[in-house]
Amino acid sequence: MPVAPEDGALRIRGGVGGLSFQFEELLSGAAALDGIVRELAAVEAEADGVRRALFPYQSDAYSSGSHAIVAVGEGARALRRVRTELEGLASEVRASHREYEFTEARNALLLRIGRTGPAYGPLWGLFGLPPVTVRDTVEDAVALAPARLALLLGLPAGLAVLAGPEGGVRAAIRGLSDAPGLDFLRPRPVRIAGRETRTEEVDVSPSGLLLRAEAVGRNSGEIEVLRLGEPGSRAWAVIIPGTQLDGLPQGTNPFDAGGITEGLGYDSAETAAAIRRALTDAGAEAGDQVAAVGYSQGGIHAMNLGRDKAFLSDYELKFVLTAGSPVGGIEPAGGISSLHLEHEADWVPGADGLPNPDTKDRVTVTLTGPIPGPEWLEPGLGPGHAMERYAAGARDIAASQDPSLQASTATLAAVVGAGGTATVTRFSLRREAMPAHRGAPVAPGAPVAPGPRRSPGEKPADRPQQPAA
Repeated sequence: MPVAPEDGALRIRGGVGGLSFQFEELLSGAAALDGIVRELAAVEAEADGVRRALFPYQSDAYSSGSHAIVAVGEGARALRRVRTELEGLASEVRASHREYEFTEARNALLLRIGRTGPAYGPLWGLFGLPPVTVRDTVEDAVALAPARLALLLGLPAGLAVLAGPEGGVRAAIRGLSDAPGLDFLRPRPVRIAGRETRTEEVDVSPSGLLLRAEAVGRNSGEIEVLRLGEPGSRAWAVIIPGTQLDGLPQGTNPFDAGGITEGLGYDSAETAAAIRRALTDAGAEAGDQVAAVGYSQGGIHAMNLGRDKAFLSDYELKFVLTAGSPVGGIEPAGGISSLHLEHEADWVPGADGLPNPDTKDRVTVTLTGPIPGPEWLEPGLGPGHAMERYAAGARDIAASQDPSLQASTATLAAVVGAGGTATVTRFSLRREAMPAHRGAPVAPGAPVAPGPRRSPGEKPADRPQQPAA
């Protein structure tokens, strides 16, 4: 039974060692064998044609002519034997692929039964499958919530199905933002409010880049742009922090709770535009290579850069690194590699209700290290979401001998280099404040536009009244 490989406390899925890529390789191998079989069949037909063409000359020199005809015939029969063996091998490869696919489909069904049926819990280990985790439970609950709500409301069965994973979180967010009084959920323009540039030594390992995301997150509304390498081989790294709930007036921080709405529901359109402008302001030129790094909410924005046409038309996004981010529903453009860190006790990566795809260019690492009991009592999103835990996991990834992880970290290193001195620019981003509309609800705590000024002594009733519309 094929299972995701493990390396210590790392459970690895995807990449060159992933099952999907191995399945693709099996089919690719079968297709290559088919090509060889066709070529051998053509040579076999030519050999038979040569043998037949020798028949009229057999009487001219009976002994040598007969030997020539026999030799060509033996060669054709040898080709036929090789062709037949290769045809059988190609058939066996396809049969192996079908068996693996069947096994994976069976595992997925058992996994779904185990997650949604508590009675199967004691039998879980009999199937040889990994335990159901906090992350798995949240992912399933989110995936099934729209359909369950539709059924609860008495919607027809067809609509209930459409409300399931096919619609998902994205459709739910867009539907809410279209509702009367909830327009504050819609994205608003994000501008650059300030910048600060310095030169320093940087650690561009996966762990070092994630720790920079944590440091950037200590200042509300900031991102960081690293200029790496020398002129002629210059590359860039964009560091995007996680969710920030304080420090700026409500609604003006692009990375507040509204940033999650923009990321999951609207592809980070406004934040991606601001990041593109920040790269330009930092000196990036068209075609420069870029790596994007994001923690939690920042990972959503980082992955969305991979499908932002305007961003990709300006820069060559080569790699995305995320930690604790719900990015299963984000499919980047072809040729962009990504590495995703999740912890089995972190519910945040499952908040979009979708697992990360298993592809050659996309590697997901689930950290399985135990968490001390006292940490569960600390405030926050849970100990599984702690950055220090993800940074430690990233160090283990860099030292791993797993082929998928080695290929992924090598791709990152090819972009950012070995580290050293870099030009670091911190950009302060601000979202446009929500305008106050008379009679319409305003996001809690959002800035309210001042009312009309009155002259001293003037009472509200003294003002001319406008006729009702």
